[in-house]
Amino acid sequence: MTTIKGPAIFLAQFAGDAAPFNSFKSIAAWAAKLGYKGVQIPSWDARLFDLKRAAESKSYCDEIRGTVVGHGLEITELSTHLQGQLVAVHPAYDAAFDGFAPEKLRGNPKARQAWAVEQLLFAAKASANLGLAAHVSFSGALAWPYIYPWPQRPAGLIETAFDELAKRWRPILDAFDKAGVDLCFEIHPGEDLHDGVTFEMFLERVKNHPRCNILYDPSHFVLQQLDYLEYIDLYHERIKMFHVKDARSLRGIPVLGEPGRKVSLAGRRASGFRGDIFQADAVWVSGMGSAGVGVLHQEQRTGSGGRGAVHPAAHYSGGEQFV
Repeated sequence: MTTIKGPAIFLAQFAGDAAPFNSFKSIAAWAAKLGYKGVQIPSWDARLFDLKRAAESKSYCDEIRGTVVGHGLEITELSTHLQGQLVAVHPAYDAAFDGFAPEKLRGNPKARQAWAVEQLLFAAKASANLGLAAHVSFSGALAWPYIYPWPQRPAGLIETAFDELAKRWRPILDAFDKAGVDLCFEIHPGEDLHDGVTFEMFLERVKNHPRCNILYDPSHFVLQQLDYLEYIDLYHERIKMFHVKDARSLRGIPVLGEPGRKVSLAGRRASGFRGDIFQADAVWVSGMGSAGVGVLHQEQRTGSGGRGAVHPAAHYSGGEQFV
């Protein structure tokens, strides 16, 4: 387990207009008080972070780093989950995803995509300015509406969608390579990159790009009834980031053939997760990802102080909270 660091916390679900969640300084102090060792920063929330400024100003990045160091924390990664989603949006989802874009771009898919690509290019530079080795995003989805083949898909439809997806992401991957930063796609239902086959289809089309990597979150594999431990065996060389929380099926979807059975993310293998198989210099364990995903209930636990207890802020009753 020598390459595992943490725990870290993804700040996206906690940012708000009330203290201590309305500024980076105060939310960093809050996270440190809970016992976390790192923070993953949502790059779209201006209350916490200015992505464009971070891409253009090393002094601003030094200020951000100084804030976390002052609280005994580290920045684990920047996140562009929302912007990455907008790199590739199927027209069927235009209205739904417009809310991820600035208001002035809503109703204009072409301008929205151009803005999203610019955001990813900013993220590459900002990550380098912060001294970060990896970055997390979503792939977006051009093929997802056709995941269930009824009516039957026209021949070549999925291949064409993945060709276009790779075409859009290849220049962004090159920018991250120039910045010396790995781009990690969270493998997630709703995204074109949602399992092993789809990741491989994309990886092949970007010519096995060295910066094309994975954020691994086993809860999303439980949702799809996939073997989340075998996935590590198959793709560990590309896993550079790791989200974690507990998950169990409450109804509707049988998990491992038994509806309602609690699923331990430590796995069905006595050794559990093996830190030695991750190829990155260090993989941060970042908790507090999505909550209330469909039929799954997820219990995220605090760091020190709340160890063994469920943090009251971790419970959500609605649909999926942003991962």
